[in-house]
Amino acid sequence: MSDNPIKIMVIDDQAVVRQGFVALINTVSDMVVVAEGTDGQEAIELYRLHRPDVTLMDLRMPQLGGVEAIIAIRKEFSAARLIVLTTYDGDEDIYRSLQAGAQGYLLKDVFFEELEDAIRKVHAGSRWIPAQVAERLAERMGSSDLTGREIEVLQLIVAGNSNKAIANRLNISEATVKSHINSILNKLGVSDRTQAATTALQRGLVHLR
Repeated sequence: MSDNPIKIMVIDDQAVVRQGFVALINTVSDMVVVAEGTDGQEAIELYRLHRPDVTLMDLRMPQLGGVEAIIAIRKEFSAARLIVLTTYDGDEDIYRSLQAGAQGYLLKDVFFEELEDAIRKVHAGSRWIPAQVAERLAERMGSSDLTGREIEVLQLIVAGNSNKAIANRLNISEATVKSHINSILNKLGVSDRTQAATTALQRGLVHLR
């Protein structure tokens, strides 16, 4: 173990995923995990307590999401260094995360060597935006300005969910789902759900998983 290891916090609500990253990071001689949590609210509290050098943050979590947690942490600690580590590669997710103040964005299927490099770069004050993520961000900048919730609804439409199923998944009413869909159709300039799904995939707004 190094005399001055990079202190890392890992925030992810999936225990197996979180524990896997923690175990891998702790095998690196100059890195140590000082805290781990399961949601955004816990991330804020643990950050205050441990002041990690680099935080790995998931996006979709109970209580408080990753983007909201990043905004809160950066507001209180402007020098905080955070890397989003998520399964979501939608353009809106990437855009909102970087706008919130994240310095890196990686997908969870990343090779550990790349994650290790990203931690070192962000710790040193640089950004880590892989080419595929940068491409998605560029696509987003040239597309209609959908909200994060509309992106979620759109992803569920692409996955073949009915309005009722979407309402259940997102814990909102069917009327709210219909309102989101109408907004999506208007912003994408299409007339029905099928066209919306096709257009979203072509523009890279959402991706099949």
